[in-house]
Amino acid sequence: MEKVLLKNVGKPDSHRIDTYLAGGGYEALKKALRMDTEDIIQMVKDSGLMGRGGAGFPTGLKWSFIPKDPTLQKYLCCNADEGEPGTFKDRSIIEHDPHLLLEGMAISCYAIGADTAYIYIRGEFAFGARRLEEAIAEAYQKGYLGKDILGSGFSLNIHVHRGFGAYICGEETALLESIEGCRGQPRKKPPFPALSGLYGKPTVINNVETLACVPTIISRGAEWFASIGPEKSPGPKIFGVSGHVNRPGLYELPMGTPLREIVYEHAGGIRNGRRLKAVIPGGVSAPLLTEEQIDISMDFDTLAHEGSMLGSGGVIVMDDTTCMVKAAYIINRFFSHESCGKCTPCREGTTWMTSILKRLEYGEGRPGDVELLEGLCGNIFGRTFCPLGDGAVMALRGALRNFRQEFVYHAENGRCMV
Repeated sequence: MEKVLLKNVGKPDSHRIDTYLAGGGYEALKKALRMDTEDIIQMVKDSGLMGRGGAGFPTGLKWSFIPKDPTLQKYLCCNADEGEPGTFKDRSIIEHDPHLLLEGMAISCYAIGADTAYIYIRGEFAFGARRLEEAIAEAYQKGYLGKDILGSGFSLNIHVHRGFGAYICGEETALLESIEGCRGQPRKKPPFPALSGLYGKPTVINNVETLACVPTIISRGAEWFASIGPEKSPGPKIFGVSGHVNRPGLYELPMGTPLREIVYEHAGGIRNGRRLKAVIPGGVSAPLLTEEQIDISMDFDTLAHEGSMLGSGGVIVMDDTTCMVKAAYIINRFFSHESCGKCTPCREGTTWMTSILKRLEYGEGRPGDVELLEGLCGNIFGRTFCPLGDGAVMALRGALRNFRQEFVYHAENGRCMV
């Protein structure tokens, strides 16, 4: 497949604006500035672009929710927090092709009528933040940001806002709270950000990869984008493969590429000739799949039907040496640590799940621990302000559903089956 999102990665000075311009960069912005804003939104709708941050919400539809009143202050927030373990796709765009992101943001802001945008980037991405600041300065100098961009009358300022490494700030309303200088905790919805977002104003929040798709949609057309992959969730997708494979890394492939193809062809199969045991298809909050389930299309609808989710596209591969109790313990320890504490089911429930998993892993399990874990899942799921608690539950439920015998063995024998 022709690369769209990673086409500049690997080029010398790929992060510089001159390299980007030499490859046709900012031509899509020039084209967009000659278009009617409603036509741009309709084009993104027709492309079928779904949010690449995890939720998979239709991007053009999200943009259309913004009020048309030109007197209202509006904002775009780019979610570059990327805190999901196993996910590292956005970081590559930020560090190696930041102008692709900036061009996508400029087109998006023009379409929704926003003159101010923020890139919310996690604190650990210090190098990426510097790259963005340098790219923004270059774009101002060349006239692609600032006042009266390219003589169009459209003005835009983009600011980089660094977080402090809180996973919860990847949730869109917690991200808004953090930018405003408040504690990063999710807001109650409604009102939704499209009506009352940043500083109480209409706001669109999109992920890095989502915004990076926009220039190509404008330059090559909605039909071209929609022709890639399945009808209901088309386009290119970056899959970040890690774990027990021979060639971990980033792979840009059509949405809907079979998981088996990703693992065995692109990532080179399981290391040391071992047998595949399980795959997490979309970051650690996505329920894992077994070896028998990997003949599956990697798209939103198919994975949801199978009881998992595409999420961020972070594919984590585990071979037959993996203890699923230990894996579940490590994952839930992360969720417990990152809970913002706002909701009792999440704050207390994830802590108890981690405590039980820890004693199972360390040979101190008790009769009934497995049933207790299953009960805790039911008391957390669907009872929290944001999806963090649900993510912890879905990860554990997937492990319990497919490898329950390992958890029972730990409880009864105080050691691992592997």
